[in-house]
Amino acid sequence: MSKYNVAIVGATGAVGEELARVLEDLDFPVGELLPLASARSAGGQIEFKGKQCRIEELTETVFDGRDIDIAFFSAGGSISAKYAKHAVDAGAVVIDNTSHFRMDPNVPLVVPEVNPEDIALWREAGIIANPNCSTIQMVQLLKPLHDLYGIKRVDVSTYQAASGAGKEGMEELVREMEAFFKFKLDEYKPEAFAHQIALNVIPHIDVPQPNGYTKEEMKMIDETNKIMHSDFAVSATCVRVPVLRSHSESITITFGDDVTVDADKSREVLENFENVVVMDDIENNIYPMPITSTDTDLTYVGRIRKDLFSDNILHIWGVADQIRVGAATNSIRIAQKWIEQQEA
Repeated sequence: MSKYNVAIVGATGAVGEELARVLEDLDFPVGELLPLASARSAGGQIEFKGKQCRIEELTETVFDGRDIDIAFFSAGGSISAKYAKHAVDAGAVVIDNTSHFRMDPNVPLVVPEVNPEDIALWREAGIIANPNCSTIQMVQLLKPLHDLYGIKRVDVSTYQAASGAGKEGMEELVREMEAFFKFKLDEYKPEAFAHQIALNVIPHIDVPQPNGYTKEEMKMIDETNKIMHSDFAVSATCVRVPVLRSHSESITITFGDDVTVDADKSREVLENFENVVVMDDIENNIYPMPITSTDTDLTYVGRIRKDLFSDNILHIWGVADQIRVGAATNSIRIAQKWIEQQEA
């Protein structure tokens, strides 16, 4: 198998660190690994396949002459905006984890289980965008159901883990819980979130928009139809919850007016979809939870049931590790499909 030289931009962040772990877990054919980060982190080391790799500073010229084949970007939209073009100009395909390129009409937005054919469009800009974490796990569940019945509308409420806000989010949750057990929570001032996250839920993720939705909610709405090449209605309410890792979603799916939903058939197509696991036996307390999906590369679904009042509505509950499935693993699956297309 051919080897590919890989760069990770944002190598010391939560997603960057996970990218290195998933590359190793999936035995990705890495030739040389180039970890890149800010000047503050340059000179440090990350471990990869039992070896220490020196972190270098991300600059406009760091890709020159390095023969990087694939550059994963996970250091924030402003960093991707500034540096992705330099990686492309140096000959790399960029797989970008930020929101910067997602809705660019010249950049494919890809979930490999859903729209792998779009990867072939990468040559237009030299970039493939990785969708929002909540969008990824949702469209993995929507795709087989859309193929089965034809979706008319989706309403989703998310229960998003603190790690969706990066290391700072996880650390804040832990510190607040520590403060709670020391009876000092009233002395703690939130920094990563607008409000206390411990023992609380916050129905506000990302920047409010003029239409009353937040930027996170609009990402789910806009990205879903780009990925699925569809035009059905989507409404999202995104909520931060005091969970360290893995996002959960309650999804209500409305199909065409002439559809009569069969929950067993819906369960069957979900069971047969790639990288989806059905856990749906409420009588025996079997259903997906954040602790189910954490540190896995699978999307779990349960609570599959037909609506009590409308024949064409189905309700499901989905959970996935948003750092892996929602970021690192999806990015690497994109790279794997890209390699398949290059070697075909």
